[in-house]
Amino acid sequence: MREIEKIYHNNFGIAFYWKQNNQTILDKVQLVFKETGFYFSLSELNQFCDLIEDSMMENTCCEACEMKYSCHKFLLKTPCNSIDLAVSMTELKSIKDLVEGSLFKIELDEYVYGVGLN
Repeated sequence: MREIEKIYHNNFGIAFYWKQNNQTILDKVQLVFKETGFYFSLSELNQFCDLIEDSMMENTCCEACEMKYSCHKFLLKTPCNSIDLAVSMTELKSIKDLVEGSLFKIELDEYVYGVGLN
C-alpha cells in the first residue's frame, strides 16, 4: 500500500497527500468520502468549497420541513464538469466540514512553514 500524509478527517471522509519515495506530493489533495475519491489541485478544492456553499444556499428549504434534513438528496456539483453528486443535507454538511477543514489545515501549514517561519 502506498503511504499517505493525512491533512484532515471527520466521520464521513478523509483528505490526504500521497507520498512517493518518502516525498509528499503537495500539488494535489486526495479527498475520499462515501465510496468516492477525488484528486483535486488546491484551486479545484477551493472551487469545490464554493460549489458546496452554493448547494447549501440553494437547498435551505429544510429549515421549515418536518423531515428536517432526512428525506431528499440534493445535487452537488463538483469541479469535474461531468460529475455531480446526489447527497443528503447531512452528507453535504459533512463534506463541507471535510473540505473546509482540509483547506484550513493546508493554509495553516503554508503559513507556519512558509511566511511565518523565522
